[in-house]
Amino acid sequence: MRRSVDDLRAFYGEPAGALARRLVARRLEDAWGEAAGCDVLGMGYCTPWLGAFVGARRVVAAMPGGQGVERWPSVGRNRTLLTDDQRLPFAAGSFDRVLLTHALEEADNAPAVLAEAVRVMAPAGRIILAVASRGGLWARSESTPFGHGRPFSRRQLEDLLRDVQLEPLAWSQTLYVPPWKLLLGAADGFEQAGRMLFPAACGLILVEASRRSYAPRKVSGGAAVPVEAALAKGMLTPRPASRGAGRLDDGGEPA
Repeated sequence: MRRSVDDLRAFYGEPAGALARRLVARRLEDAWGEAAGCDVLGMGYCTPWLGAFVGARRVVAAMPGGQGVERWPSVGRNRTLLTDDQRLPFAAGSFDRVLLTHALEEADNAPAVLAEAVRVMAPAGRIILAVASRGGLWARSESTPFGHGRPFSRRQLEDLLRDVQLEPLAWSQTLYVPPWKLLLGAADGFEQAGRMLFPAACGLILVEASRRSYAPRKVSGGAAVPVEAALAKGMLTPRPASRGAGRLDDGGEPA
């Protein structure tokens, strides 16, 4: 069973959640910057980071039914919707960038969720998976969302990507500090030491990937509905991204 959207929102309002938000934001900034001119989709619970894509053409948050949905942004037109994460209501190739956080660990069928994310990704698009690391302390702490569901090792992620015809472009790790309140202030020191000495001890693994080829793929999935039709009866013309791969890689290879 997925963590509720209320639990996730509460966590990111706490010190440990604020730290996780800041450290993941660094990695996303390195990889995609503001995603200028791109259409961006967040799957799972991504709203803590979607506001940084101020240069994007369009940003949408798709939240799974078992989790629940919140309004985002708090001011202006709502850009979130409640979905079946194995059957998104978007046309194939609608998004240049797809971000998955809190999306795979508690999914009933993680390969099917990822395959659906690939379906709605543009041919030259990029995808980032941010998942709890099997070797880290955060996956062992039920006081955080990373301690629920199935954590992943790097090898398991590689197999998952291969199954949906994705090619890893860059890897990164973060959340080396234990999820204990008294140590959170030393997080930057743990980050530096962890990446050099104990890369497998990270709390979160991030991988950026692209399609192995641009050949059409036969996939089952959501109805071919443009993004704005799903949100508010508008239209979107899918197009490939012009931006290249980011700089997610910061060294180290968790097992």
